[in-house]
Amino acid sequence: MIWLTWRQFRVQFLVVAAVILAAVVFLAATGPGLLAEYHRAAGNFLNNLGYERLNPILYQFGIVLPYVVPPVIGAFWGAPLVARELETGTHRLVWSQSIPRSRWLAVKLGVTGLSAVGVAGLLSLAATWWSAPIDRALDAGQDSNIYLPRMFPITFGARALVPIGYAAFAFALGVAVGLVVRRTVVALAVTLAVVILVEVLAPSLIRPHLMKPTDLYIVATAQNLRGFGTSGAGSNPVTQIEVATGAVAAWKLSDRTVDKSGKELSGVPSWTTQCAPGGAGPGMSAPNAAEQNACFQRLADEGYKQHVRYFAADKFWALQWREFGFFVVLALLLTGFSFWRIRRDLS
Repeated sequence: MIWLTWRQFRVQFLVVAAVILAAVVFLAATGPGLLAEYHRAAGNFLNNLGYERLNPILYQFGIVLPYVVPPVIGAFWGAPLVARELETGTHRLVWSQSIPRSRWLAVKLGVTGLSAVGVAGLLSLAATWWSAPIDRALDAGQDSNIYLPRMFPITFGARALVPIGYAAFAFALGVAVGLVVRRTVVALAVTLAVVILVEVLAPSLIRPHLMKPTDLYIVATAQNLRGFGTSGAGSNPVTQIEVATGAVAAWKLSDRTVDKSGKELSGVPSWTTQCAPGGAGPGMSAPNAAEQNACFQRLADEGYKQHVRYFAADKFWALQWREFGFFVVLALLLTGFSFWRIRRDLS
């Protein structure tokens, strides 16, 4: 069974593995140079990288590829694994050879599934190791317009354990969908669409609920003000205020203005335009220092605060383990469904 599974699976595996291996080799070859530059440049590390061409491209590559691999694994490894057998009827030949259905499925899932997890893990390990100097520099407070802290949604999903969880989920989903629809092309399309949708929605619908974020109530000041949200229309163009949390490289979930009772506001008073250094709308004159200070003082006196929710940088691994565990549990549930389906519903 193992030999037969490998014969059926080897083309898909070799194509994906060749791409992953090439990426890993390239990252391994360039990583030591990046690390040496980090130790040499110290506090000016990210500024120096801004003058290079290769490393920014590799950084983006190390973010994109971990997102691409799970949908590919789910659609081209998981979906055809059983659907192709059911569609062509070859499963009946195997089952007639005194091979139990559960064993047949277990071997297929074991060989292909472990390969999927291994390939995704190798890529994620290489990308995480290569980008570690950049992540450490950002966590230390260095600024960059090119590189993002690893807690930010787009980078978080391409680091460490999460891509492995995505790959396990994608593979198990592909197998389960193939068992239900019994058509390879349909299973491939459905799996591809669902996995991509999950990757897009996970940062907003799943990740924020996996652990309790830090809650702060901050009074806006000239020092912590980061910007105004404006509608550009109506008598009150200001819709929200944004302040700094003071936490370096944190992922801010929300930043909402509340009144003294703690009620969240849909907008802020029109006089808060005086707090904006350059005015809060097109054509509005900038307030002088006295007007600006009076505006911030009025915000404090009337009890207006910013309710900020965020995940600090030191929560990276705790959140990684939770999201990884969440998708592994989903993969196990889908695998259990596949075993139930093949024993009960298939002839």
